[in-house]
Amino acid sequence: MTEPLKVGVAGLGTVGSSVVRVLKQKADAIAARAGRPVVVTAVSARDKGRDRGLDLSGVAWHMDASQLARSNDVDLVVELIGGAEGAARECVETAIERKRPVVTANKALLARHGVALARAAEQADVPIGFEAAVAGGVPIVKTLREGLAGNDVSRVLGILNGTCNYILTRMEHDKIGFAECLADAQKLGYAEADPTFDVGGFDAAHKLALLTSLAFGTETDVDGIYVEGIASITPFDLKMAEELGYRVKLLGVTTRSNGGVEQRVHLAMLPRDSAIARVDGVTNAVEIDADVVGALVLAGPGAGGDATASAVIADIVDIARGIRAPVFGVPATKLAPVRRAAMGTHEGGYYIRLSVIDRPGAAAAIATRMAEQGISLRSIVQRGVEGEFERPSAEPVAVVLITYATNEAAVRSALDAIEADGHIDGAPQVIRIEKR
Repeated sequence: MTEPLKVGVAGLGTVGSSVVRVLKQKADAIAARAGRPVVVTAVSARDKGRDRGLDLSGVAWHMDASQLARSNDVDLVVELIGGAEGAARECVETAIERKRPVVTANKALLARHGVALARAAEQADVPIGFEAAVAGGVPIVKTLREGLAGNDVSRVLGILNGTCNYILTRMEHDKIGFAECLADAQKLGYAEADPTFDVGGFDAAHKLALLTSLAFGTETDVDGIYVEGIASITPFDLKMAEELGYRVKLLGVTTRSNGGVEQRVHLAMLPRDSAIARVDGVTNAVEIDADVVGALVLAGPGAGGDATASAVIADIVDIARGIRAPVFGVPATKLAPVRRAAMGTHEGGYYIRLSVIDRPGAAAAIATRMAEQGISLRSIVQRGVEGEFERPSAEPVAVVLITYATNEAAVRSALDAIEADGHIDGAPQVIRIEKR
């Protein structure tokens, strides 16, 4: 009989518990696909007494994840602790030192230390699987690393954070504000008590760093990503987007050109009929632009125990079969340093909302500042005036500018000058209009 693959699971949260449960429930089907039995022989978690609804009889318990990684009862280590440092990093490094394959869902760890870990793993001749680290159950890692091996990828963009997509969807459909929607998301378990990592765009940035490396064969460069969150969005912006034929999404975008690699996470307007724009709720979606296959879109559940466990188990089965691929698609020693393209050179259309003090000459001064930077305006929409011939009021009015294609540096220079002129109240809202 073929020897079983003995799996140690470090971290028994929602995902870890699902992995253990599914491996047991589907043991026969997984064994048939893997070519050998796959058995959980060891686990590690901080709270041994917590009821997780799992039968762990006969499974070794380790309070220390690194101890699990050193155990002779384990052939493969699944790291589901999370975080770029501490126990998670020690667990993975220990497993590699012991020449044991690793499967992880830890995007923060890989975004920060992925290149070093890949080099160590390749020297030890063991694989690292991380399908679950990006877009949950969507097989985007395998697609970029293996499925598109004959393609040159020019752009990857997507909805990489289900919490943000849920909030934007609810705000648009139910006409409610950001704070109220975020509170609802926290009650439903879609957002953490401290939601900064999600709504600030940082979770999406970690995932984007991994996609960039897979797409372009570069080292991870999470510090080179331009990041904005979604806290500034208002129902007014979403209403205007609808009137203009767009929907607003938090996108992660990475592109490669002669100028280098541009990585950015921010709110963007997309044509309502585009594939990514139609993705609602906690669903994730990724679009890849490649030279041979053209445009490819993958969508599915981006979070949750079972969806993420599905991706973890897919990596375990690959390893059980003996399938090996370089961690980021090419040998770690061949990964090129990222040549960053400055965000200021980014080109496209822009939605700009200004809270303009309603007085003579303000609109003309704003238009002049735009013209000084060579920015052409497709449309100007003003809201807040009751009648066509009302006198200016003390209350600021919302003025929305839609630009033709321009660059980030020009927009920022124009807005700095407009703010210095004293014609607006508060910070401008800037949402990029993404091509497609």
